[in-house]
Amino acid sequence: MAATPINVSDKFIHPGITVVLFVPTIADPAAPTRVELDAGTDLTEEVIAAGGWQLNSNRVSYNPLGSKFTPNIAGRQSVDDSSLTLPQDLAGDDVRSVLPQGTTGYIVIMHGGDVAASPMDVWPVEVSSLGKPVLPEGSEIASIAVQFAIPSEPAESVAIPA
Repeated sequence: MAATPINVSDKFIHPGITVVLFVPTIADPAAPTRVELDAGTDLTEEVIAAGGWQLNSNRVSYNPLGSKFTPNIAGRQSVDDSSLTLPQDLAGDDVRSVLPQGTTGYIVIMHGGDVAASPMDVWPVEVSSLGKPVLPEGSEIASIAVQFAIPSEPAESVAIPA
């Protein structure tokens, strides 16, 4: 009997599909409501770069006396430094008004768009810094790198409410 094949995925690229929200309050990150999501701020049109936003697992090796092989098991999870980069506005009317340093809430990433029952990731966050690099060569737009601390485990692959 042949192994069951994996479902063939409906492939996509993030631009034009993925939605990124900042939501100030979510009672249960494993089951956000549509009212909670709609009370957030849609950052999608301004996000020009994103970094981190994935869990990593350490591996713990151990040395059983009865073998020369050193096996390992899954260990603690951690998250890479996570950030969103958005453009600066000449008058300062930009992400600084939504996410000043110290702001807490949730970054919600709907990888396949805001489609009911599709999966999204809900990241608890605290804004740890707002970096504003100066680029004298003029090859990029002026931007703000919003750095986030992740104070607790994110809720991954949560169904988007209708």
